[in-house]
Parts: sequence; C-alpha cells; structure tokens
Amino acid sequence: MELGEAIRRRRMVRRYDTERDIGDDMLRRCLAAATRAPSAGFSQGWDFVVLRSTAERSAFWSATADNPSDRDPWLRGLQTAPVLVLCLSDPDAYFDRYAEADKGWVDRDPARWPVPYWDVDTGMAALLVLLTAVDEGVGGCFFGVPADRHDTVRAAFSIPANRRLVGVVSLGYAVPHPKSPSLRRGRRDAAEITHWGRFGVRFGVRPAGRE
Repeated sequence: MELGEAIRRRRMVRRYDTERDIGDDMLRRCLAAATRAPSAGFSQGWDFVVLRSTAERSAFWSATADNPSDRDPWLRGLQTAPVLVLCLSDPDAYFDRYAEADKGWVDRDPARWPVPYWDVDTGMAALLVLLTAVDEGVGGCFFGVPADRHDTVRAAFSIPANRRLVGVVSLGYAVPHPKSPSLRRGRRDAAEITHWGRFGVRFGVRPAGRE
C-alpha cells in the first residue's frame, strides 16, 4: 500500500472482531515499524508492553477502572481488541544521551526540555504502529489511561516507576461501529492550519507593510 493511501485510510477503530487474532509476524512488523520513528539525539527512549492473552488484557482493563463494565460504549468496544500495546517513554534515556560528550548537558536538568521529547517521540512511534497496521489490513486506535490509574497499570505489569505511560494502541480486525460524534466537527484543511512566514498569514496574502 502506498503511504498516502495508508494515511487516508487510517481511522481510530473502536470495535474489533473477537473471532480473529493478529498473527505473530504481522504484530512483529507493526512493532518493528516503531523503531523507525525519529527521536531526539537518537535516544530511542521508548518501550512497548504487548498484551495478547485474555488474562493480560483483563488485567489491564481491571487496572484502569473499578468496574470496566461501567465504561462508555466506545471504551467497551475497545475491550474487544485482541492486542493492546502499552506505549512507554523513558525520560532517563534522553537525560543520559544528552549528558554524553557530543551534547554536554551533564546537569541532566529537565528544564532544558520545555517540550517532553520522550513523550513526543513515543507518540510518533505509536503512529508508525498504527500506519503499519493499516498497511497490514488491520485496524487500530490510540487512547489514553486515566491519570489516577497510571500507577495501578505500572504495578499490574511490572513497569518501572521511571517509565511514563504515554498511551495504548489497540489492534485487531475492525468490525462496523458508529462513527465518533467528534467527526461532526469536520477536518481542518491544510490552508486553515498553515501559516506562512508568521502566524496568521495565509498563502498568497502579503503581510501589511511588506512589499
């Protein structure tokens, strides 16, 4: 599949065929794609915890809510996914990398990072997993975990305290389900979101006072 087609076809899939699993080779290809994501200083500060068995997935859903059956319909749909991938970022990998001789930030001061690139880079890696899933003919969704449940999820899967739970990718074969009502907002087009030279300047519009 061409990249442009994969981008156009990517959707957040919130309900999956419970009778179809994802093969090992396909899953490995999706995860291998994550290693091609960009990362600051080539720090590669990401880890992925893959949950495939019924017991593993049940443990995740139990860790994220007192009563998973009380969830919103779209979250109950996500519970049909045969695979969950917990996407973790590792700030220390960036602090370590930028303390090396070619960077020289030996103070390891988090204030040097006004944007948490460990989370940004892990998010880009997750997007490559989603796009590869489209290329493989399966669906996926990226979703978050409630803030007050992060520690519970870490404990359930022996995740080190210094890892940040950026989000979760669900994977599986899509089945029809209602579209998200958020789509009624419409997609902003490139002309609307692009500013040329300075914020607020649209393509073909010359800023006032400039020749």
